[in-house]
Amino acid sequence: MRIVRDLDLLEDAVAQARSEGQRYFGDGRLYIERYVEKPRHIEVQVLGDAFGNVVHLFERECSVQRRFQKVIEEETPSPALSPQMRQRICETAAGIARAAGYRNAGTVEFIFGGGEFYFLEMNTRLQVEHPVTEMITGVDLVAEQIAIAANRPLSFRQPDISAQGHAIEARLYAESPERGFLPTSGKVLMLDYPHEQGVRVDSGIATRGSRSRQPSILCWPK
Repeated sequence: MRIVRDLDLLEDAVAQARSEGQRYFGDGRLYIERYVEKPRHIEVQVLGDAFGNVVHLFERECSVQRRFQKVIEEETPSPALSPQMRQRICETAAGIARAAGYRNAGTVEFIFGGGEFYFLEMNTRLQVEHPVTEMITGVDLVAEQIAIAANRPLSFRQPDISAQGHAIEARLYAESPERGFLPTSGKVLMLDYPHEQGVRVDSGIATRGSRSRQPSILCWPK
């Protein structure tokens, strides 16, 4: 992989990359793509049913990462987008799903930088980041996905969806300070979740005998 910022260096960079590809993988073919400096990772939640109805449920941002792992899982709305850019990127995502005849819950992902966005990929499933979308829209995405699978139409249309407030999802995971805070594993000795208003906790474990008895705790804001 080579980053080329000067066209005068392009020929040498192509030759070097082709040589490495041939030597290490037996294939010297290359492709060229735009390099985006300091990109933001923006994804848009979409739903599509079997009757041609496709909606978006606004965007989420997951740019806060360390060692290519998310620290802040998701944030919505994205602080990087203007209202006009938000409308563009969300409508583009819905258009991609509509053009593909998409039927399911899914996420259309983009790289955003330099005032423009570029298609990255589509995750054809419901992602672990979906709770922040549920928090600002009030839409139960799991229920909608099940309804789509049961061949029922979406219960709403695009004009029926609005975003209220701000939601942030953080990932809790174990690290070892002795090993430079690398991810580690082991027995969980103590665990307690916050129970404040507006806090949602999704988890598969709970401390025995604590007030955190349920694996999933949901507190909707007033």
